[in-house]
Amino acid sequence: MTNKSNLLSKSTILILLALSFFYVGKHFSNTHTFQQLIFSISKTPKTLSLSISPNHNKTFNIPSLINTTSPPLHSPSLSPPPPPPPSPAVQRFGLLDENGVMRSDFEVGEFDQDAVESWNNETEVVDGEDEVRVRVRVRVWRFDKCPVSMSEYIPCMDNVEGVKRLGLMEKGESFERHCPEKDKGFKCLVPVPKGYKPPIPWPRSRDEVWYSNVPHAQLAEYKGGQNWIVVNKDKFRFPGGGTQFIHGADQYIDQISTMVPEIAFGQRTRVVLDVGCGVASFGTYLSSRNVLALSIAPKDVHENQIQFALERGVPAMVAAFATRRLLYPSQAFDLIHSSRCRVNWTRDDGILLLEVNRLLRAGGYFVWAAQPVYKHEPLLEQQWEEMLNLTNRLCWNLVKKEGYVAIWQKPIDNSCYLSRGSETQPPLCDNEDNPDNVWYVDLKPCITPLPDDKSGANIATWPARLHNPPERLQSITFDAFVSRKDLFKAESKYWREIIDSYVRSLHWKKFKLRNVMDMRAGFGGFAAALIDNQLDCWVMNVVPVSGPNTLPVIYDRGLLGVMHDWCEPFDTYPRTYDLLHAAGVFSTEQKRCNISSIMLEMDRILRPGGRMYIRDSITVMDELQGIGKAIGWRVTLRDTAEGPHAGYKILVCDKSLKQ
Repeated sequence: MTNKSNLLSKSTILILLALSFFYVGKHFSNTHTFQQLIFSISKTPKTLSLSISPNHNKTFNIPSLINTTSPPLHSPSLSPPPPPPPSPAVQRFGLLDENGVMRSDFEVGEFDQDAVESWNNETEVVDGEDEVRVRVRVRVWRFDKCPVSMSEYIPCMDNVEGVKRLGLMEKGESFERHCPEKDKGFKCLVPVPKGYKPPIPWPRSRDEVWYSNVPHAQLAEYKGGQNWIVVNKDKFRFPGGGTQFIHGADQYIDQISTMVPEIAFGQRTRVVLDVGCGVASFGTYLSSRNVLALSIAPKDVHENQIQFALERGVPAMVAAFATRRLLYPSQAFDLIHSSRCRVNWTRDDGILLLEVNRLLRAGGYFVWAAQPVYKHEPLLEQQWEEMLNLTNRLCWNLVKKEGYVAIWQKPIDNSCYLSRGSETQPPLCDNEDNPDNVWYVDLKPCITPLPDDKSGANIATWPARLHNPPERLQSITFDAFVSRKDLFKAESKYWREIIDSYVRSLHWKKFKLRNVMDMRAGFGGFAAALIDNQLDCWVMNVVPVSGPNTLPVIYDRGLLGVMHDWCEPFDTYPRTYDLLHAAGVFSTEQKRCNISSIMLEMDRILRPGGRMYIRDSITVMDELQGIGKAIGWRVTLRDTAEGPHAGYKILVCDKSLKQ
C-alpha cells in the first residue's frame, strides 16, 4: 500500500512540472518580442575586431519579418556556380595520339621566325597587402649576322693574324689549321651569298649547281680549256673532265681498272683519297661504282674547288700535305689518287710520300697521273728518277706504267722493310710512335711499320666489310666489360633500329639528304644504318679527340671519318651539310667546350633548309633549346623510344631557308 502511494505522488509531481513548462513557453511565444544581441565582425587588412551591434537595445517582431508566402531566400554563397564554358578544342602536335600511340600523320606545327624576338619568360609578383601586380619580362636574345664578307668563312683557314705570326711558310704551313685563340672565335651567324637557292638535289648536282650558291667564275676561266667547269647562264656545269683526263673521269677510271684489274673498284677498293681534287670529278664518278672517295685540297689559288665539290654532293674537306699529319688513321684508304696536284712528293727526303704510306692500307695502291710519268724533259725525267728511287726504298712495287699514269702497290707485311740494309733511309718508326695519333701531330720522317697480326690488311670485300667486326677493333683503347665484337654488333643493331623508325615514322626517304655528318660516330653504326636503309647519301663520321679513337674501325668498315675537337671549328666551307647528327656530343663536351660556340659552328656548316638531330641528356636540353632559338632555328623536343621518363631526349632543329 505504501509503495502505491509513493508512485502516485511521483506521477503527480511530474504532471505539475510539465504543465508549468507549457505555461511558461506559451507566455513567451505570445509576447512576440525579445531583445537580441547581434555581433558583427569587421576586417581590416591587418586586424580583426569584435564589437556590439548598434541594434542591441531594439526589439523585433520576428513573425512579422517572416513572409511565408514569399519564395525562400537563398544565400548567394550557397548557389551552385554556373557551368564553365566549354574548353576549346585542342590541336595535338607530335608523334603520339591521345592514346599514346605513335602515328605517322603527325604535324610539327607553325613557326614564325619573326616571333622569336617576342618569346619571353614572365613572372607575376603579387604584393599581399596592396595587391600590386608586377610583371617581369625576360627577352630571348638573338645572335647578330656576320658581315657579308664572311659568307665563305672557314675560321681555322682564314685566321690572317695567326698565319702572320708563323713567319716563313715555305713548306705550306699557311694552308694548315691555325684557329683563332680561345674566346676570340666568331660569335655571329655566317650569312648566305646574295641570291642563294636550295641546292640542286643529287644526282642532278653531279652535273650542275647554282651559280649564286658558289659565285666564283675564276676557276671556270682558269681551267676553261681542261673540261673542269663551265658557266651556263645561272648555273655551273661540270663536263666530267680534269687536268689529266680531259676526255672524262669515267674513261679515266676505266683505264685504271684495265691497267690493274685487281683494284676492283666497289669490291676490293671501297675507300679512296683524291689529293688535289680539282672539282672532284674523279670522286664524283667513282660514287656510281660503290666507292667512297674523299677529295681534299688546300684553300689556295683554287680556293673554291672544295666548295664546288661539296655543293655537288661529293665527300670533301679542306686539307693540305704540308708539315702535319692529315686527320685520318693509318691504313685508312684502299687507294690514293694524285693527278697533277702540285705536290712535290719527293721533297725533304720524301716526307710527304711517307704520309701517303701511313694512310695507305697494306696492299693498297697509289695512282699518280703527272707530267714526269710520260714527258721526256730533263727536269721532269729527274723528278721521275727521284720518285722511282723513293718508292723503291719504301718497298712499293711499280705495278703498271701506261701513258701518263703510274700505279704502285704497298707491301702487305713488313718482310721487305726488315730485309733492307741498316743504312737505308728512311728508317722504320720506333714502337713508341702511334700511327693513329693525328691531332696536331707533325709529320714523321720514318716508315710506319705494319701490324704483325696483319690487321688492316685482311678485311673483307665490300659490302661484307660493312658489318664484319674488323680485327683492329681489338686495338681501340677503351674500357669494355663485354666482348668488343659484341659491343660492335650491339651498336650496329641499336642504330639500325633507330634509323628504321626514322625512315618509317619521320619519312626520312622523302628528305633530300646527300651530305651528312655524324658528330660523335663511335664505330660508325649510324652511317651503316643509313646504307642499310638505302638512303643515297654519304656520312662524314667525326671521332672527337675527347673519346676513344675508333677511326681505324670506321675505315675498315668501308666508311669515311676524321678526327676533330669540337672546341674548335671544322675544316669545311659554310653551308656544307644537309643533316647533322649529334648523339651525346654536348653532355660529353660541356666541361671542355663552349656550347654556344659548337652550335654556332653547326649553324655555319649546315645548309639553309637543313636539319639537326641532337640526341642527348635532358640535363643539357634547356640550354640547347635556348641557344637554338637565339640562332633562329625551329626547335622541337621529342621523346626517345624509351618514353617520356627516359634520361635522354631528341632535339630536332630546322634551319630556315629565309636568312
